[in-house]
Amino acid sequence: MKGPSNFLTIVIILVTIVSLLINLPDSVSLPKLPVLNTSPATVKLVNINTLLKPIGLEQNVAFRRGLDLEGGTSITLRAEMKAIPSDQRKDALESAREVIERRINFFGVSEPVIQTSFVNNDYRIIVEIPGVTDVNQAVSLIGQTAQLSFWEEAPSATPSGQIASPSALPLGVEQVIGQSARQTDLTGKDLKKAAVTFNQNTGEPQVQLTFTSSGTKKFGEITSRNVGKIVAIVLDNVVIQAPRVNEPILAGTAEITGGFTLDQAKAVQIQLNAGALPISLSVLEQRAIGATLGDQTVQKSLIAGAIGFLVIVGFMITLYGRLGIVATLALTVYTLLTLTIFRLIPVTLTLAGIAGFILSIGIAVDANILIFERMREEMRKGKSAHASLDIGFSRAWSSIRDSNIASIITSGVLMIFGTGMVRGFALTLAIGVLVSLFSAITVTRTLLRIVYK
Repeated sequence: MKGPSNFLTIVIILVTIVSLLINLPDSVSLPKLPVLNTSPATVKLVNINTLLKPIGLEQNVAFRRGLDLEGGTSITLRAEMKAIPSDQRKDALESAREVIERRINFFGVSEPVIQTSFVNNDYRIIVEIPGVTDVNQAVSLIGQTAQLSFWEEAPSATPSGQIASPSALPLGVEQVIGQSARQTDLTGKDLKKAAVTFNQNTGEPQVQLTFTSSGTKKFGEITSRNVGKIVAIVLDNVVIQAPRVNEPILAGTAEITGGFTLDQAKAVQIQLNAGALPISLSVLEQRAIGATLGDQTVQKSLIAGAIGFLVIVGFMITLYGRLGIVATLALTVYTLLTLTIFRLIPVTLTLAGIAGFILSIGIAVDANILIFERMREEMRKGKSAHASLDIGFSRAWSSIRDSNIASIITSGVLMIFGTGMVRGFALTLAIGVLVSLFSAITVTRTLLRIVYK
């Protein structure tokens, strides 16, 4: 065990140093101390940017803060609905809102606030983006109306469509079709409507596509030459569906089936209509918005977190002695690693997200307590420290695993069904729980082996 233990020790030390360099600020301000007759001063620190700047690899790894802590930009967009039938305007507005949210919040970590508003014949989308003060940057994030396209496998003969290079293929097309994928001439303009229907035989939800007259002809030709093959439906350069063609479809309507739940079918409908019902968006108003809570709230939250950390450290050392010191070191590594992940993703931190992180610290300590109590039980039976260490970890692992999986499942449910700050809380909690597994099993175990050695 000497070789693996030494290797893990080196890895933990290196990871801790890198995390510390990433989390250190560029400088700190020293206050004026009248007793020592010193003046205010700024001390520069050595961090990751200090080391990377000479070789031109300086990176911005600062924390992103949400609308409640930092503010951002608010943009009001007006939707032009003259070309959209009146019975489809609400769906078109919701489709545009969904596309904008997906573009801004692709990984679910930006936490924008996006709302729709319609009074009389005035349809608007209000977008609030945290941390962005440049209006042009905000507008570029929103982009243009979603683009819908259909892709097929190029035949051996010279294709009538355009074959894309592998690097230019939409995300997922190469996996479902291959490098020979080509874009057809069927686009969102040829799709009249997507609607949720139910299979008459099974009762399962499905998505029905209805094409225009020109789209009916194009779709009939595509399905005729692709019987038994996959035709990928691409929205904004990402494959959203890849159905297999069972027979030529010449009537201008098609059903996409795939064991959808009703919510999944509705989500696909909205995505398809985002490309099928393009609406022109113009910027009606843009303004900077201030933080709803501000720096004072952040400082209070950090003070609360620091007090909680110190109380936990005091409790662990008082109750477990040198084992508590080991837990404190592991907790320090855990905190640095988690904050590093928040910076690198990057996660937009709101007050709720900070609360999720502080809660995860308590979960990380809970794992150490389970391990130490199991070790004590084995020592009371007269077993050696090394034997107690191995047995304690093996017996505590099942409890740690199950409790953390339950927390991750809870976080997943909150992320799927929650919105805004609830998702931020769930994300930081989930990341914290995952890192705590590594901290408890790898870091704590390695440090204990060093202590007992």
